[in-house]
Amino acid sequence: MKMTFRWYGSAIDPIPLKYIKQIPGMTGIMGMLDKRAGVDWPEEEIRALTEEVSAAGLECEVIESVNVHEDIKLGGGRRDEYIANYISTVRTLAKYGVKVIIYNFMPVFDWLRTDLKRVIPEDGSNSLYFDEKDLGEMGPLEIVRRTAEDSQGFSLPGWEPERLSLLEETLRRYESVTPDDLRTNYKYFLDAVIPVCEEAGVRMACHPDDPAWPIFGLPRIAHSQSDFDKICALHDSPANTVCLCTGSLGSDPANDIPAMIRHFGSKDRIGALHVRNVKHLGYRHFREAAHVSEYGDLDMYDIMKAIYDTCPDSYIRPDHGRMIWDEQGRPGYGLYDRALGAVYLRGVWEGIERSEKK
Repeated sequence: MKMTFRWYGSAIDPIPLKYIKQIPGMTGIMGMLDKRAGVDWPEEEIRALTEEVSAAGLECEVIESVNVHEDIKLGGGRRDEYIANYISTVRTLAKYGVKVIIYNFMPVFDWLRTDLKRVIPEDGSNSLYFDEKDLGEMGPLEIVRRTAEDSQGFSLPGWEPERLSLLEETLRRYESVTPDDLRTNYKYFLDAVIPVCEEAGVRMACHPDDPAWPIFGLPRIAHSQSDFDKICALHDSPANTVCLCTGSLGSDPANDIPAMIRHFGSKDRIGALHVRNVKHLGYRHFREAAHVSEYGDLDMYDIMKAIYDTCPDSYIRPDHGRMIWDEQGRPGYGLYDRALGAVYLRGVWEGIERSEKK
């Protein structure tokens, strides 16, 4: 297992690499550059990122958020141009040692919450919440306005201003798009990109829909085991893999997360994992919880045991933490709770290792 930490780069991330390095068991980061969808990432910026991480004694073998342009998802007239840029970025990332690219194929919203800083009554920390009934009351534009106000000035993944400025127009473009249409366009993308990944030694890892169901009538095709079986079959290759996010998929109680890990891990179709916990509060109503099993509804021991048994060499990172100890920063991406989560997961892993060696 390689324990990693999401990092946005020194230009915009308030957390220094030296703090990440000090977390016990931390081997590297899952990095990103603040680039809009469709652009070819500049080589000099990729080089600078990887060299800075290496100088801190960490690895940069996983990159997140090489975003897929909406024209690719919609089969628009400029999709070949954007796919060419994507392929160029894949080649450059591979040149600097990147082995996994995490991305998603979610229409419009990369993820959605209805509240970014609601207080958890049991301990007074702040957490990300989702309550579907709020969607009907607020609608997409109000959700965007409200979350922007709650983000403390940080651009949130998938909520970049350039993308959201076109929100109404983009939603209209999806009105006639079915899930099968989206899968057809997805296959077109994978058929172009995966052969390049095979050549370059890179694995694409698709992140699930978050939350794990359709929203605002948009077609969403990545929130169940069956969905990901279909995605893997679109272009059958070891380079076409899943980023198994336990919190995204776990937002739907119908998803058996340990079973899904065993299913895809045994097929060598897990490129990376985001491991976090969620607390179910009702129908399509949940909050991010502390990683420790008893504070949420996901069993972290069973999850880590499934990883240990089927894909033990995977890249893992603690995901969406609470904001604790009065920390200020990007909602869901504070240092303290994610650091606690990483150490907790390492402890669970050590316990599994020791029990297996007896």
